[in-house]
Amino acid sequence: MLGLYDSGLGGLTVLAALRRVGINQDVIYFADQAHVPYGDRTDLELYALLEENFRLLEAHGADAVVMACNTSCAVAARRGGFPVTRLPVLDLIGNAAAALRDTRYRRIAVFATAATVRSGAYRAAIVAQAPRVELIEIAAPELVPLVEQGFAATERASTAVRELCRALPPGVEAIVYGCTHYPLLDTHFARALHRDVARIDPALTQAAAAAALVSRLALPAGSGLTHYLTNGDLARFESNVRAWTGDRTGGFASTQALAR
Repeated sequence: MLGLYDSGLGGLTVLAALRRVGINQDVIYFADQAHVPYGDRTDLELYALLEENFRLLEAHGADAVVMACNTSCAVAARRGGFPVTRLPVLDLIGNAAAALRDTRYRRIAVFATAATVRSGAYRAAIVAQAPRVELIEIAAPELVPLVEQGFAATERASTAVRELCRALPPGVEAIVYGCTHYPLLDTHFARALHRDVARIDPALTQAAAAAALVSRLALPAGSGLTHYLTNGDLARFESNVRAWTGDRTGGFASTQALAR
């Protein structure tokens, strides 16, 4: 079973990518909604949450962790690596950068949370793979709360994305979604950006890396079910997941209830 971890709903974009590449192993998806948004938290807080959430996924039988939270990956990079765990861990930022190794784009912007931008993790990872790229990092702290609060399809979200895109300097050829929540706003980005500006979703390369990991570990085929966990509002979480994914088979549970 694969463990998927995000601060909230954003990891659903990685989950969708996993299923699209044919991964049929069961998935345990944990949304740390009690602490969302992550972007304005300190590195110390975020690393402690990362350790705690790794333990949770391991306790629920995960064979490997597919990171679906850029901010957590950024903090791990800044602190010298992920917390010690017996589980293999797929780094979302590292895989995103690897996909840009032979990119034809020379001016790329990364939209990310404030904590991810502050860490410089995307800059370090991308420059290591593609040293000729000029990278612009832009913090977008308002977007995660819009998604988590159910405003992704509203004019309010459209306006927020439009204002962010206006801040892009001339000559940007591609943007990277440096937060897994942002592809849930892709319709707004498509409208706000010039049609020649490419939109890069790291979930796609993370899914390809996950498929390779499943093969390497020889994980047995599963039922293709997803088991959803949250430490936030369970009813709201289930409603949002159903709306975004159309999943009518996955099970839902509260980690708060399980702890009692």
